[in-house]
Amino acid sequence: MSLLSAFNRQCQNAPDNIAFIEGDRQLGYRQVLQRADQLSACLMANPCRRVVIALDRGIDAAIAILAVLGAGACYIPLDIKNPANRLNYIINDANAQYMIGKGQRPGWLETPALWLDIEQLTDAPQIASRPVEASAEALAAILYTSGSTGTPKGVALSHRAMCNFADWAADTFRISQNDRIASLAPFHFDLSVFDLFSSLGCGAAVHFIPAGLTLSPSRLTAWLSEQQISVFYTVPSLLSFIALKGSLAATPLPDLKTVLFAGEVFPTPQLKTLCELLPDVNFYNLYGPTETNVCCYWPVERKRLQTGQTIPIGYPACGAVLQIDAETGDLAVQSTSNLSGYWQQGQLINALSADHYYQTGDRVSLNERGEYCYHGRLDRMLKCSGYRVEPAEIEAVLLQCPEVISCAVIGITDATCGQRPAAAVVLKPGDRLEAVIKPVKQKLPVYMQPCKFIELETLPYLSNGKTDYQELHRQLENN
Repeated sequence: MSLLSAFNRQCQNAPDNIAFIEGDRQLGYRQVLQRADQLSACLMANPCRRVVIALDRGIDAAIAILAVLGAGACYIPLDIKNPANRLNYIINDANAQYMIGKGQRPGWLETPALWLDIEQLTDAPQIASRPVEASAEALAAILYTSGSTGTPKGVALSHRAMCNFADWAADTFRISQNDRIASLAPFHFDLSVFDLFSSLGCGAAVHFIPAGLTLSPSRLTAWLSEQQISVFYTVPSLLSFIALKGSLAATPLPDLKTVLFAGEVFPTPQLKTLCELLPDVNFYNLYGPTETNVCCYWPVERKRLQTGQTIPIGYPACGAVLQIDAETGDLAVQSTSNLSGYWQQGQLINALSADHYYQTGDRVSLNERGEYCYHGRLDRMLKCSGYRVEPAEIEAVLLQCPEVISCAVIGITDATCGQRPAAAVVLKPGDRLEAVIKPVKQKLPVYMQPCKFIELETLPYLSNGKTDYQELHRQLENN
């Protein structure tokens, strides 16, 4: 059960169908396979097990991912807009043998020998090689997320796990070779598994949304119309933006049939507005942490959308078995889609219970209809624009500043993306908050940068000596 099996079948059955479109560039399935095989052969000249992808979302990055899998290796996608210290940490922690990028090696790379230029490799003479058929339990990807220990954490996913989701999604949402899939999710984000593997496994065409359109919802809506997009999987914050400012009343989307959303709670008023503007589109709420991919889904029922009531996360997905802890409400997931473990310092660390359940740390309940409902995190983890953010990682960066004595990070409400991190800091006498803000932001991805900083003489504490996060929340919300 290789993640490439369904894609390879499409290359044989419909080689001339369009696979990828990015701006003026488009490639058919045969062309994609040829380029991926050529790159695979280069990688197999020196056997490798883990390869970092340092390319922006698009055709080149997708080909690199397919090539890595074709070489029997595991791909590790980077967000190349992240700070250099974070990127080098991931590369070193993954113990990667190669890093595929484009053009000249970046100056921030601490291990220059890893660098491979995709343009030079795909222009090189074809090297003969035999395709590698990966085992179902072999690792296909390691997706790094924010970690509670203060450093990024690698979620290791097998071919079996990613195939289980890709096949379930393709079947559930009836993806076919006639579909045009809008791809916006960066490849380090688990939403991209659908864009790449559910789509390619069915012979659909993947259209990469041009960078910058997310800042102009009316232009994005026009692009969706021009490209005749039929399926779109993205985060609620962007869909809310489209509902409010996407000019949908003046821009018909007759080809759009399915919209999937995940990563954060969709505010019901914005979802209701979107459903009214797109009455013929089927909407689905997909839920699950990176460790399980999607383990719940809810086909949106328009008549049940009421302001002041959150929507359910629905029913088990991908064959998952779900359990709710009677005391805490913690959701546990047993699924073929579950992670193989966490990748730390070059080795796989088990993350499942003895009976193969993953504890999500999310508090859920069952309603009277038998649907699962989400009630937030049991720990301090935040969901910011669809990204999982551990406050501890931001705090670790703050504490590296010589001016900071102590600090705490919480999430505060944001109308556009659900939550944003906010920081309270205690500084050494005579130091100023301005000296902390700039270096901290330089070390964090944009979605992890605190939207607000306040200076306190001391952090608020409970009688047991623990930080009083409720009081901290009050101060950060009101200042």
